[in-house]
Amino acid sequence: MKLSNFRFDLPESLIAKYPAKNRHESRLMVVHRDTGKIEHRIFKDILDYFDEKDTLIFNNTKVFPARLYGKKEKTGANIEVFLLRELNHESRLWDVLVDPARKIRVGNKLYFSDDGGDERLVAEVVDNTTSRGRTIRFLYDGTDQEFENELLRLGNTPLPKYIKRDAEAIDRERYQTVYAKKIGAVAAPTAGLHFSEELMKRLEIKGIDFAELTLHVGLGTFRNIEVEDLSKHKMDAEYFQIPEEAANIVNKAIEEKRKICSVGTTSMRSMESAVSATGLLKPAEGWTNLFIYPPYEFSIANSMITNFHVPKSSLLIMICAFGGYDLIMEAYHEAIKEKYRFFSYGDAMLIL
Repeated sequence: MKLSNFRFDLPESLIAKYPAKNRHESRLMVVHRDTGKIEHRIFKDILDYFDEKDTLIFNNTKVFPARLYGKKEKTGANIEVFLLRELNHESRLWDVLVDPARKIRVGNKLYFSDDGGDERLVAEVVDNTTSRGRTIRFLYDGTDQEFENELLRLGNTPLPKYIKRDAEAIDRERYQTVYAKKIGAVAAPTAGLHFSEELMKRLEIKGIDFAELTLHVGLGTFRNIEVEDLSKHKMDAEYFQIPEEAANIVNKAIEEKRKICSVGTTSMRSMESAVSATGLLKPAEGWTNLFIYPPYEFSIANSMITNFHVPKSSLLIMICAFGGYDLIMEAYHEAIKEKYRFFSYGDAMLIL
């Protein structure tokens, strides 16, 4: 399998700019690996495909408003700072991306103001990491909670660039799963965006078990693959945690030969990064840079929910490894013909 195998032409009109009016009323394509059958349903119909004691695995990461807009000292030039990760809590050091990068050099001070024009935060650039990457130190004397509140107040929802619009009030709620708990992601685990509180309750009433893990999604998930030979691609490492409770729930389902559904590629990568020698799920915490591409033998989940992804992306490649290259590419061509909505705010696919 080469990168070029995962190219397809996607009309820009199919890129979803906004979410569906109701989370659970996105469209749902159901792909059956055993027969090759493709069904067209509504997302809330997933209730029809799971029985009592089947298990869904959710990524409970929470997106923080990582995109800040500010001004450069002296010139007052507008700048964008995208917070990637906190490097040192005590000294408020952050790894960030900056735009326009050519104008932001070591030693520059950056000023961030609220909507009323009041200056709230100042940061100093202390290192260059990549062409767009910088390390910055926030110069702030308040408490940790006060500092976090300022970031939440000034930050904007980090919508992916391909949505091609500024973040709006609706995105604070909708670019977040209803079960998000642990803050740390710069992108939403988008398969989970289709679950409403009502649907979660209906699944629970049916007796379906839930397990929660955490993987803080980073921008590496969206990084372009620039090598034709997939074995040469290196994924950025992302922090993940699988609690003992989640491992126990999943392992019980494995032993009872239940349906085990990974909600999203991030849940799948986390589980595949923590498989025991006996093929069970281990409690784990750490960093994973696992890149899944065909051929690949999956150990834990036997079904998955995912969105429709970008051509030649690591996400599409993983889906093809799970569902089978020919069947998934056929499903994608069907999705384009049937005008499914693509990417973060788009429709969903259930692979059985």
